[in-house]
Amino acid sequence: MRSFASLADFSAATGEHLGYSDWLEITQHKVDQFADATGDLQWIHVDPERAASGPFGGTILHGYMTLALLPEMMRAIFDIERIEMGVNFGLDKVRFPRPVPVGARVRGGAKLTGVRETPVGHLAAVRMTVQVEVDGQPQSACVADTLSLFIAPATAGG
Repeated sequence: MRSFASLADFSAATGEHLGYSDWLEITQHKVDQFADATGDLQWIHVDPERAASGPFGGTILHGYMTLALLPEMMRAIFDIERIEMGVNFGLDKVRFPRPVPVGARVRGGAKLTGVRETPVGHLAAVRMTVQVEVDGQPQSACVADTLSLFIAPATAGG
């Protein structure tokens, strides 16, 4: 994990690849829980028997579940010591170039592409490009340009 002492130190890393998360195993149980929580019960996600003869040769992770893994991955990639909180602000662009088969391992990698500090001095708008890789596969499963707001205590000085 890469650690930064402040938002100013984090900002200085703009343009750099910040690293990778640990590998996460995608289990059918986790996919079923996500399907139940979201109501997306499409057979390619939740019916291993039917999916075995389907277009992907087995069940696959929901694209939105891939996105839902990003906060966990980001916590494993970097830390900003003097920060009160981070808030997901949105996504500019998201693509799912390849499916994630259930049973695969995935990890995220992040590049800090922009930080815009506000006049207040303790709030930063952050842009990152995050790629979710599937272990053993040459093409990313997800590429997302994420937007976040990071807030440091006003007394931390950035």
